[in-house]
Amino acid sequence: MSTEVKKITIQNLNVFYNKIQALFDINLYIIEKQVTALIGPSGCGKSTFLRCLNKMNDLIEGCNLSGSITISNQEIINNNINPVLVRTKVGMVFQKANPFIKSIYENIAYPIKIHGMYKDKKDIENKVLESLSKVGLLDEVKNRLHESATLLSGGQQQRLCIARAISINPEVILMDEPCSALDPIATAKIESLIEELSTNFTIIIVTHSMQQAARISQNTAFFHMGNLVEFGKTKEIFNNPKNKRTEDYISGRIG
Repeated sequence: MSTEVKKITIQNLNVFYNKIQALFDINLYIIEKQVTALIGPSGCGKSTFLRCLNKMNDLIEGCNLSGSITISNQEIINNNINPVLVRTKVGMVFQKANPFIKSIYENIAYPIKIHGMYKDKKDIENKVLESLSKVGLLDEVKNRLHESATLLSGGQQQRLCIARAISINPEVILMDEPCSALDPIATAKIESLIEELSTNFTIIIVTHSMQQAARISQNTAFFHMGNLVEFGKTKEIFNNPKNKRTEDYISGRIG
């Protein structure tokens, strides 16, 4: 029986945008090498919470955080920690695929180069091919590596963005509704990929689809109006929620 390890611990997290409070005393932990889904209605704080985990909120003027977030036992709510270092450990995949206006090859090679994570040119090439292979894209693009990434389909672009995120070998991957702009076939490929990647990476996914959360996650956190209402094993959250608000949301009575 495998022992669960807490990869991220969040304690008493509060987030303000100027005087408006967006998150209220969030206490939560994220299990290593599992998928944790964040669910809840629009505007409930899911994406705000996600952006706290790689210091993206530091880029928003007037955004202030209090509390504690530790990743691999290192506190990140600290002005002395380099946010670039945090983001090498915590990769991000956005709702809309955002490939660089570069070739497929350079989309993957660029972060490897800027973070100095290579020995020589051959090492870069190997890492690019390995990343594309991990997301099941290599066979589809191996003869087009130097074509523009913007020529790929939407689903291929999103898998390319995931390949780019894992190319520098982060510990955690954040995904903010990565399938919301995709068709069912592309969505199924991304979900399958997420399950495969969770054997090596800790994954946190914001999703508007409760069916998706039920399919791919081991743990689920339900947010409502800036509060963490309930957190637990996905099967328990969906089959036997402890909080009435969770039950009402899952059953469609609130949204």
